[in-house]
Amino acid sequence: MTSPRVDRQVALEAEGLPSQAELEAWVGAVLSRHVVEDESELSVRLVDTAESQTLNRDYRGRDKPTNILSFPFENPPGVTLPLLGDLVVCHPVVVAEAAEQDKALGDHYAHMVVHGTLHLLGYDHLEDDEAEAMEALEREILAELGITDPYRIAPEDERADS
Repeated sequence: MTSPRVDRQVALEAEGLPSQAELEAWVGAVLSRHVVEDESELSVRLVDTAESQTLNRDYRGRDKPTNILSFPFENPPGVTLPLLGDLVVCHPVVVAEAAEQDKALGDHYAHMVVHGTLHLLGYDHLEDDEAEAMEALEREILAELGITDPYRIAPEDERADS
């Protein structure tokens, strides 16, 4: 399989945004496990809270910014294009979550992009069994990228639940 084509769109000025190479590596790690068209393409748009909130409200009915939104592309009947869809990542939310969860920003970004790309491929987490399967696949892909389990509960969190 050739490398995925990632259209990196930056809609804000900020430090810590992922590079083109990072996005391609993260998306490529997901696509290497799936049968997809050569030259598969997706867009990754890096946005501020206002744009994220607007899209989340208009498309999901939730009037608040969110870490990532996935918009799968549906080929019109009779047309075959290698487009997977669009990911919209809210940089300020990802930065805040990484800090709150004591994760490296790049690792959290990788998780968000892997998670979003899996959504573009049809994975979901509405039901418990779907969530478990999707999370297991995310863990495997991230481990291949040298990133620790994003769902791991820190020891102090385990004690707090006792």
